[in-house]
Amino acid sequence: MFSLTRFDWRTLVAVVVVAISVVVAMVLYSDGEGPTRNGGTSPTQGPSGMSRLVFAVWGNEQEVAAYRSIVADYNMESVVVDVHLEAWPDSSAMLADVRSGEVTPDLYLLPRDELAETLEAGRNRPLLDLLDERGVAFGDEFPRDAISAFTANDNLQCMPYSGSPMVMYYNTDLIDFERMAARELPVPPEDREYWTLDMFRAAAAFASRPRNDTKGVYIQPTLRGLAPFVYAGGGKLFDEDDDPKSLALSDEDSVDSLRETLEVLRDPTITLTNRQLREKSALEYFKEGRLGMVAGFRDLTPELREVDGLRFDVMPMPELDDDATVGDLTGVCVAEGPQERVEQSADFLVNLLSDDAVSKLAATGSVMPIKINVSFSEAFLQPNLQPANARAFVNSVRSIRLSPLIEGWPELEAAVDPDLERLLTQPLLEDLESELEAIDERSQAVLDPEEPEGTDGPSESTSPTN
Repeated sequence: MFSLTRFDWRTLVAVVVVAISVVVAMVLYSDGEGPTRNGGTSPTQGPSGMSRLVFAVWGNEQEVAAYRSIVADYNMESVVVDVHLEAWPDSSAMLADVRSGEVTPDLYLLPRDELAETLEAGRNRPLLDLLDERGVAFGDEFPRDAISAFTANDNLQCMPYSGSPMVMYYNTDLIDFERMAARELPVPPEDREYWTLDMFRAAAAFASRPRNDTKGVYIQPTLRGLAPFVYAGGGKLFDEDDDPKSLALSDEDSVDSLRETLEVLRDPTITLTNRQLREKSALEYFKEGRLGMVAGFRDLTPELREVDGLRFDVMPMPELDDDATVGDLTGVCVAEGPQERVEQSADFLVNLLSDDAVSKLAATGSVMPIKINVSFSEAFLQPNLQPANARAFVNSVRSIRLSPLIEGWPELEAAVDPDLERLLTQPLLEDLESELEAIDERSQAVLDPEEPEGTDGPSESTSPTN
C-alpha cells in the first residue's frame, strides 16, 4: 500500500521536475516542433485550433535554418494557419518519405528532374490559377525559362524557387588572367562574362605545372558533365525534346562538338590521370590548390569558402559556337488535397516568394534564388565574399539547356556513363562517330525499351476507365 510517510521532500522535487518537463514538451509540440512523421498521418490542427500546414524541405543546416526563420515569421503574423517545417538532409531522403506516406506535406520542395514522376503519381495541384488570383507577376519577376521548366499539360505545376547553372570554379593563384595576358595568351574580357574553348584550354595549360604537381582541369566523364560542351557546339543530347527515344551524340553537330572538346579534355598534360583520381577526388585536389578548374554549382561555394588559404572565382562554362550549360532547378509544389488546405498553402507559397523570404535563403550562400531582383541583390552576390564574379551564376541562367522530363535518368546514366568515361581515358580513340553511335544505341534500351514478344499493349480489361 502507498504510504504518505515515504513522500518526503526529495520525492516532491522529483515529481515537480517531471511535471514541468511534461508541460514544456506539450508546449513545444503544440508550437509546431513535435514530430509529424507518424505512419502517414500529419496533424491538421495547430495551436488554438488553427489549421496546421506541413512544409517539407531539404538542405544543409544554414538552409534549413533560413526556412525555419521564414516559417516562424509567417506564423507570427498568421491567425488562420500554423506552418510546421519538416526537413531532410537531401532530396532523395525527403522524396522517399513522401512516396511511402511517412509524411504527407501540404507544400514541398521538388527537384525539376523529379517532376515527371510527381505528375504521374498525382501528388501536386497546378498553380497557374492559384497564383494568378494572388497577383504573382510571373513574367516580370521570374525568368520565363524557369517558369517553362515547371510547366506541363499547359499549366504551371510547381513554382520555380531556386537553382543554379553549372559554372567553372577556378583557382585564382593557379590561373592568373593578368599574367596570362602579359604572356600574350588568350584570356577572357575584363568583365569575365564569357570565354572560348581556346581561352579555357590556355588557362588549363597555364595551371598545369609539373614541378608543383598541379593540373589544369577536370570534367566528370558523364552525360551531365559533357552536356554543356555538346550544347555549346550546336549539338544535342536527345533525338527529341519532349519524348526522347535515344541519345543523339552521334548527330553530326554533336560529334563535332565532342571531337573539339575531347581534344582538350583528353590531354594528359592538363587533366588528372586515372591514377590520381584513384587516390582522391578532383574536388580534393582543387581544395588542396593542386587543380586549376572544376565544374560545379552554387552549393559548392560555402564549402570552398571554408578552405583556409584557397582563393577561387567562377567563370561561365566555355563557349564553342554558342554559350550553354546545364542546371539544377528546384520548385515548390502544393500537394493535392481539400480546396481549403490548397488555398491556405497557396497563401503561404506567396509569402515564400516575397523578397524578404527569398533573401534569407540567398544569404546562406549555397542557394541561388530564381527571383530576378533578389538574384542581382547583395543578398546573393555577396560582394565582400568569394567568388568575386558571382554574376556568372545569374548571367548563366539564360544559357541553361533543359533536359526532357524523363523518369529514367539514373538508369540512363548507368547505361552510358562507363562508355563516356572510356572516351576520355582510353589511350587511343580511333573512330569517335562509331563510339558515339554505340552509346546512342545503348541509351535506347532505357529510353525506348522493346515490348516483350506477344504483347500488344494493355488489354481491354486492364485499360483505365473514366
